[in-house]
Amino acid sequence: MQAPARRPRLAVIVANGITGDSRVQKTAIAAARDGWDVTLIGRSDTKRVQRTRMGSVDVIRIPVGTDFLRAVKARKNHAVRAAATQFRIHDPSALKLYTATYHDWARQRSAETSWVGSSRRTSLKVLLRARRTVHRLRVKAFRWEQRRSHPKDAGPVGDWRLDWPQIVDLDLAFGPVIEKLKPDVIHANDATMIVTAGRSAARLRAQGHTCAWLYDAHEYIKGVEWPNPHQKYALPAVEAEFIGRADAVVTVSTQMAELLRKDHKLPELPLVVGNSPVREVIGSGTSRTSVREACGLAADVPLMVYSGWIGPERGVDAVIDGLPELPGYHLALVVGRVTPLLEGLLQRAQSLGVRDRIHLVPYVPQHEVANYLASADLGLTPFRKVPNTEVSLPTKVSEYLQAGLPLVTSDVKVVKAYVEEHRIGEVFTWKDPKTFAGAARRAMENRKALAERITEDILTDLSWEAQSGKLLKLYRELSGRTPSAPVSETSWTAQEGPAAVAAPAPSSGESAPTWRKLRGTRIKLGLGPANYAGQGAAYAQAITRVSPDVSAEVVMNKLPQSFDYPADVYVDATRLPELPVQTEQVQRIIGRYTHLLVDAFMPVFGHLNGVNIAGDLAALRQAKIKVALLAHGSEIRHPGKHMERHEYSLFHDAPDGIAKKLQVKAETNRRIADESGLPLYVTTPDLLDDLPTATWAPLVVDVAAWATDRPLMERKRPVVMHAPSKRWTKGTDRIMPVLTELHDEGLIDFRLAEGIPWAEMRALVQSCDLVLDQFTTGSYGTFAVEAMAAGRPVVGYISDEVKAVTDGALPIVNATPRDLRKVIESLVEDRDSTVRIGAESAEFARTYHDGTWTAQVLSNFLK
Repeated sequence: MQAPARRPRLAVIVANGITGDSRVQKTAIAAARDGWDVTLIGRSDTKRVQRTRMGSVDVIRIPVGTDFLRAVKARKNHAVRAAATQFRIHDPSALKLYTATYHDWARQRSAETSWVGSSRRTSLKVLLRARRTVHRLRVKAFRWEQRRSHPKDAGPVGDWRLDWPQIVDLDLAFGPVIEKLKPDVIHANDATMIVTAGRSAARLRAQGHTCAWLYDAHEYIKGVEWPNPHQKYALPAVEAEFIGRADAVVTVSTQMAELLRKDHKLPELPLVVGNSPVREVIGSGTSRTSVREACGLAADVPLMVYSGWIGPERGVDAVIDGLPELPGYHLALVVGRVTPLLEGLLQRAQSLGVRDRIHLVPYVPQHEVANYLASADLGLTPFRKVPNTEVSLPTKVSEYLQAGLPLVTSDVKVVKAYVEEHRIGEVFTWKDPKTFAGAARRAMENRKALAERITEDILTDLSWEAQSGKLLKLYRELSGRTPSAPVSETSWTAQEGPAAVAAPAPSSGESAPTWRKLRGTRIKLGLGPANYAGQGAAYAQAITRVSPDVSAEVVMNKLPQSFDYPADVYVDATRLPELPVQTEQVQRIIGRYTHLLVDAFMPVFGHLNGVNIAGDLAALRQAKIKVALLAHGSEIRHPGKHMERHEYSLFHDAPDGIAKKLQVKAETNRRIADESGLPLYVTTPDLLDDLPTATWAPLVVDVAAWATDRPLMERKRPVVMHAPSKRWTKGTDRIMPVLTELHDEGLIDFRLAEGIPWAEMRALVQSCDLVLDQFTTGSYGTFAVEAMAAGRPVVGYISDEVKAVTDGALPIVNATPRDLRKVIESLVEDRDSTVRIGAESAEFARTYHDGTWTAQVLSNFLK
């Protein structure tokens, strides 16, 4: 029988960390939906390879060394001795430098064997063999002298390899990974990847594998105001050297295409593929919040929005300077992080008396952007007139228009022409804030008419479905391959998740979590001070296990009668108002931590600045400590909204006064989260309903310690266990009648585990057949994860939103108090399926909850 033809392979490569780069993510998803076998390759911020999945797309992040960069610096700094090193190698570090230089030379020459004629190819192969022999001998024989201090940089030398050696280091890291994949097409994003794509494609061809490559120019390189003179020379130079070797060139606008063809004398005009939103998901309800909600503004308050990176060339200063002329108007800045430039702009706003009308709101996933922005009134593109901003229609224009927002734009060439042609906004003079204020007033007054001119034709043209269709056609033409059939298993809304094969869980037996204690590592991480259920300790163990350059200190505020979860420091919670305790916390944190993961919004300096973290943030920022916020549950879960969403919400059964008290706390903490501009994380996926701009960092348990090989569903009456800590939080009283009936009928052996010491709970879970978790929150917590780790099927109430976060992988059997009897009867009747659910549960716990994935999620913060 003939094996089915393999799917054509595509490698999408980018030199950044992938997260936040909507163009490369949408490119990979579009190709996967078209039937391609897609690998998306980016840069890891850690020292290890990171593998994830985004739907059917394999995602690989690769650590990039600095061997060639260091070699170049050594050569510059010791010119005389650099010549001597052709004969002597002094230590292992110098050996690595020499080897990196050799490998770069070898990759370039082996690639050239595919570019040159036959006679030259033969001589190159001889030269390669000779140099390989010399390299092997010199590695064994030579010595390197002690390095000396670096002299002042003398500026570009006119060779991109020496002026920006980071490009070579990228190639040395990415190239072998790409060539192992043997793609049919390599899609190189930006000039930083053009060398790697060109060399890898040529080397694969030299090996007999047909591989095409294309260069996707996101920016007009010659028009970027590079801060570093070496970079300013090197990137245009490397583009000029390699662009003519690409099998195709793609860019983002007609104007850029014309400039690239003119600058590089290209035989054809590059293909224009605009970076636009996916229209299919707009209005589908995929966004959990809106920019107006994030700002806390009523529907009738005029709201302008600027979305994206804030650099000097983006012109946001003109908007802020114009706000005093626009009383009552508010400005939402959708930003990824607070930079020194943004801090300066906010200080400027404070001096102008408009800071209270400026709101920092966080990014959302790329497929949610248009829905997120739609509640604003106007979209802003206030760019300054610099070459790079003049030659393309920026992504934010498409996002604003798909959101139904009229535009207020500066008079940069391409955007101005587009707005005036379609009459969908107002234009102002880029360096005149008063003209901005006038344009904003006119746009607000005529908003309805302007919005009506955002036609179906505009929205269709500025959709990723239309734009990516051109790219998919190009892939087929370049490779000569056509996918057998489109596939829809990868949704446009696909999120990154753990790779199919999880990293092996550590074997810890009965021991408590251990982690690398705070020491002289690059990152010194503090975690606390809540440490609920020991999750601070579990996070510390997971992070330090995965990242050798992180050490950690876990702090726990503890009442005298509370449980002693593992920690490095215990603080008496009854003494937080006392100055000596507050001073002790300040001295312990300031100057010792580089990063701080604050859980439950608790203050870290005792009650020195108040009873939540908001008062401590200024001091932490002044100390240059990078801070993120982690929410566990009741401190952010809004009781009123939860009761609206869930029929059996736990707050319906809460003791008197509890819901009201928790609602005040949740609203306060939500404001802190929205106004802080800090990275936000939640431990359970249901909390994304309350903190929609957060990222899920899953609960961590000792999966290996809970695993068991005890048989499942072999008893006539399966043992069914329910273990509430507080009955009202689990819905116990709502399910007890059904469980009692089933027990009395002899169908199950029901066991209610209340008041059981936690040390005994593991044995009880491992010995039962089914575990009943909660029926009140729509999610799952630590106990459910531990039961899944033991391979026990778990039954509980799971909301559709929580299922979607795991792309349907969560194996918890969904039930409500209303249908619990039918669910249990079905599980008892079809025992083979129930056993399979147990196996899937153990695999899910290993994949999502052994700490490996959580550490990777947090790696973006731990930079």
